[in-house]
Amino acid sequence: MHSSTSNSEFTRDIPQVPWRRVLATVTALTLLATASWEIAARSMGYGPSIDDNPDLWAEQRAKVQPDSIVLVGTSRMLFNADLDVLQRGLGQRPIQLALAGSSPFPVLEDLAQDETFHGTVILDIVPAMFLAPAGPPMEVSQKALQRYREWNHAQRWSHEIGKLVDSRLAFINKDDLALDKLLERIELPERAAFRAPPKIPPYFFAVDGERRGRMVDEAAIIGSPLQQRVAHGWLPLFSPPPPPSFIPAEKFGAMMQAAIEARFGQTQKLIASIRARGGKVVFVRMPVQGPLVEREEMLAPLAHTWARLVRENHAAAVNFADHAELSSFVLPEWSHLSAPDSVEFTKRLVPHLQNALATESAYVAQLTAPFPAGSP
Repeated sequence: MHSSTSNSEFTRDIPQVPWRRVLATVTALTLLATASWEIAARSMGYGPSIDDNPDLWAEQRAKVQPDSIVLVGTSRMLFNADLDVLQRGLGQRPIQLALAGSSPFPVLEDLAQDETFHGTVILDIVPAMFLAPAGPPMEVSQKALQRYREWNHAQRWSHEIGKLVDSRLAFINKDDLALDKLLERIELPERAAFRAPPKIPPYFFAVDGERRGRMVDEAAIIGSPLQQRVAHGWLPLFSPPPPPSFIPAEKFGAMMQAAIEARFGQTQKLIASIRARGGKVVFVRMPVQGPLVEREEMLAPLAHTWARLVRENHAAAVNFADHAELSSFVLPEWSHLSAPDSVEFTKRLVPHLQNALATESAYVAQLTAPFPAGSP
């Protein structure tokens, strides 16, 4: 027995409407909405900026040659190091691989494991972030490295199109204006079972195609709403989260201490690997001011972290606090230099880097020199 619907014919009635007029109306409304959102974004201080995403980082990582100078570190290296000045001072244009909000350890590890690399690493160290055994700082670097290792052609083409759009439109800003970021602005009252996470500072820098970061002008104006939001956003982020409730506090503390202790040994091995190939590593501690100085010292005392890293790795190092000409700048939000000051700071930093690299070169030459014939 045949189904009553087996031989039925399906037809779809297309409404008789002026499709060209509908298309024109939809197009006009879309353009109007886009223009309105673009005007609103610009009125809030946003401007066209290339998205500093894992694709842009992977693009720069792919440019690393065996003898490259590579900048590795946190947002302080990203903001403070001017590539033009460094190129003039060091004779070679560096490649910017620093990442905002990151631990640079995974990137250092990646370079150490790259058997072709025997260049120079200028490593910006914020001890609390470099030594972090896990958490968001590590995840930022790991995500960028994963994109570099798995980057396919479709992602590369999408990235190139994205750069063209990002460089022309202000409202395409994943850090502040994406829907999930706008929803995060909703203030939720804290309850017994809910503790609001610290808020990430808002958009306050832009990068170019080489990932040269620059603070936007408003963020550098002391007392401006943006400067205040950024400055007062750092302290909660530099506050360690409470230990998990399912692990006793003493046990969790011991686990963290053991992981941090292991990081010191891992760092020595990575730097030794780079040096064994004739590469060089120079440590840099970038400027920090205000309440952040005390907060960072509380989290990772310099005498037990920075000083130990320098000592155990026999590292040529530049600490801004040791040089009046490097520590005389005003950091608008305590952690980064303004765009104009970053250029002047780099000019003053170059002679110290030149001396540190000369010291490191002599040390590496000593390590890699062949033993004299007949020596034991």
